[in-house]
Amino acid sequence: MRRVLRWLAPALAAASIIVSAQAPPAPQATPPAPTRMAPPKAGVCPLPILSALPAMEDTSFHAMKDVPHGKLEQVPYKNYAAAEKRMHVYLPPGYEKETNARYPVLYLNHGGGDDDSKWSATDGRGGSAHLILDNLIAAGKAKPMIIVMPSTRGCASATPSAPGKDDACTQEYLKDIIPLIDTRYRTRPDRASRALAGLSMGGFVVLHTGMPHLDTFSELYVYSSGHISEPTLKQFEENFSSVLKDPGTNDLFRVPYYMAAGETDIALKNGMKVMALFNQNGIRNFWVLSSGGHEWANWRRYLHQTAQIMFPDCGGK
Repeated sequence: MRRVLRWLAPALAAASIIVSAQAPPAPQATPPAPTRMAPPKAGVCPLPILSALPAMEDTSFHAMKDVPHGKLEQVPYKNYAAAEKRMHVYLPPGYEKETNARYPVLYLNHGGGDDDSKWSATDGRGGSAHLILDNLIAAGKAKPMIIVMPSTRGCASATPSAPGKDDACTQEYLKDIIPLIDTRYRTRPDRASRALAGLSMGGFVVLHTGMPHLDTFSELYVYSSGHISEPTLKQFEENFSSVLKDPGTNDLFRVPYYMAAGETDIALKNGMKVMALFNQNGIRNFWVLSSGGHEWANWRRYLHQTAQIMFPDCGGK
């Protein structure tokens, strides 16, 4: 009997192990259903369709054509710091005849080392902005608009403006340039009718003046620009974090924030770093990568593209 028990004991133990191994697992709690993410909201205005950029070698879109032409004026003024300044102003075709018409305004900024005359220069080393708009307006592709081209030499800076404190360019815009334009010309004096654009150093004016003053501007366009150093990029993120993180910021852009650069542009990576902050915070935007580099052939193309989506007719503020 003892021999039988000695023989059975290991077999019973093995059977117990097999039974235990085959026993059904204990029931587990039902995992919670995944949280459904709310989809992003549509913009306050219908999303515009960007036209294709003209070819790099195309000059027809800024050529002098047999179309109605606007007028260029030079406007001297004294700024809040008592400095003598000047801006170039484009008035669209029909401005002097249609005396009851009022117009939206594009504030267009030059790059570092240039002045208020460069955006209207037609020698190939300038923007030909007035001719671009003459041709677009004649083709029914852009709204008649006033273009204000101030000189921001001496006030444009790559250093972000401090939170709640306007830098020199911003002060000049708010205290001098905009009030003078709204007094001197038949503008639509509201944020829905003001856009701010700029190339290279002028792109910093757009970022540092426009972002903290979306109560004044409703459209921002940056051509070939972005923070050069990690410290100023970090400072920009910190100084404008409240705007970038505010879910209501998207409702202030009537047209998505726009940034463009050439694939061989010295500002390409800088612009991409700034754009990453906008993407991280869900700011609606257009990012355009073009051929070419840091040059007027591109900046003319960017103006031609963006002028066609400015000032949409969608009501609101």
